[in-house]
Amino acid sequence: MAVDLSRRAYRAQRWAARVALVAAALAVVVPLLYGSLQGLVLLLCGAVGLALSAAALWWTLTLRGPLRWVAALVAVCVPVAVIALYAALLFWALPVSLALWALAVWSGRFALRGTESERLRERQRERRAPSPRRAVLIMNPRSGGGKVGRYRLREKAERLGARVLLLDPEKENDVTAMAREAVAGGADLLGAAGGDGTQALVAAVAAEHDIPFLVISAGTRNHFALDLGLDRGDPAACLAALTDGVELRVDLGFAGDQPFVNNASFGAYASIVQSPAYRDDKIGTSLEMLPDLLTGQQGARLVARAGDTTLDAPQALLVSNNPYRTDDPFGLGRRERLDSGLLGVLGVKVEGPVDAAALLLDPSRGRLTILTSPEVLIESDRVEIEAGVDGEALLLPAPVRCRIAPGALRVRVPRKRPGVTQAPPRLNWRRLRKLAATVGRTAAPSRFRHHPEIPDVPGGQGPFLGR
Repeated sequence: MAVDLSRRAYRAQRWAARVALVAAALAVVVPLLYGSLQGLVLLLCGAVGLALSAAALWWTLTLRGPLRWVAALVAVCVPVAVIALYAALLFWALPVSLALWALAVWSGRFALRGTESERLRERQRERRAPSPRRAVLIMNPRSGGGKVGRYRLREKAERLGARVLLLDPEKENDVTAMAREAVAGGADLLGAAGGDGTQALVAAVAAEHDIPFLVISAGTRNHFALDLGLDRGDPAACLAALTDGVELRVDLGFAGDQPFVNNASFGAYASIVQSPAYRDDKIGTSLEMLPDLLTGQQGARLVARAGDTTLDAPQALLVSNNPYRTDDPFGLGRRERLDSGLLGVLGVKVEGPVDAAALLLDPSRGRLTILTSPEVLIESDRVEIEAGVDGEALLLPAPVRCRIAPGALRVRVPRKRPGVTQAPPRLNWRRLRKLAATVGRTAAPSRFRHHPEIPDVPGGQGPFLGR
């Protein structure tokens, strides 16, 4: 995105920040003024309702029998009742408040475009590279409910000159060995059509030999493809990279010796996916196992160490290849970049209904840990640690060292792909207040222009993120 640092553009950003702050304040004040004392009572009812819902959800997950269903009913009915109460008593004030909040979000995002933090956010560089001569693609015909056959991926890839290796659905396939044999046979590009677990295995071999890797979004979810900007609805579009592609350098994560392109999960979820019944009955298996896992009666006791931070006995631990966005509901579950050289770490520890309520009302009180680190060491009171690595259930020898290999993977993607858009800026209210407070002639534009960390890019264009 071209960065306009002119005085007029900066003035517009400054006024947008002021509009955002005023609109956000009015979104809170209007219902309170309309309801007077009643408005304060409604605000208190909302907080109590959130706390009660969180506590009821905890009981739903940790109890069995009739009490579980009573708790589930409370968890559903309380939010509905609070919303109905707000709608009944606030009348026009509620939609006005929501509209003001929407205006605050839009104005805030507009104000933060092109500010220092946004320009400092490096965009992933892509570079042109010659088309492969001996591309080998490994395809899983069962992934995504049979997308390989439904989209005729094998036929289309072979017409483009690629060699296709189909996994045999009737037996165990050593994907890593197949990829290494392909490289030994002269392959100058490896690709995978399947879920993220298959993608990670083939990607690790490509990184090992420093040859390009092609992602074909033929799995069920394909989060890696999503963050690369690929079309998950049309996996055949990924094949355009064979003839009209560019390369990105991205990071690759490892849990022990096991590679991952998305994340490695430990704790309750990792224990649940180990169950043979999970694949056929995900909800029933989870409800059966969660009471014992969340209360510590089953499962390993974990200790995770990341830098100077120690997470003692988290019930859930997620280590991701680059951090996910967690501070913005509009970007939740997405990664802004894949080349930061850092793992994302998210740990949850909830020991009862009070903790569950506190987690919802104030996540920063230690029950939710969010940080980044190049390495995470996970220890256990057992010889092996249950893990879910890119959706695959595994048992890893303890302790498990999670690490990231910066820029280890050359990913070849189509030059034109639908997901390559600039992520909206994060709503940072502190920065908005500073921007709104500036008056008259400000040194901010010149300071931005000469910031030592901002590279001078010809034509005003920043580096590009393939996402």
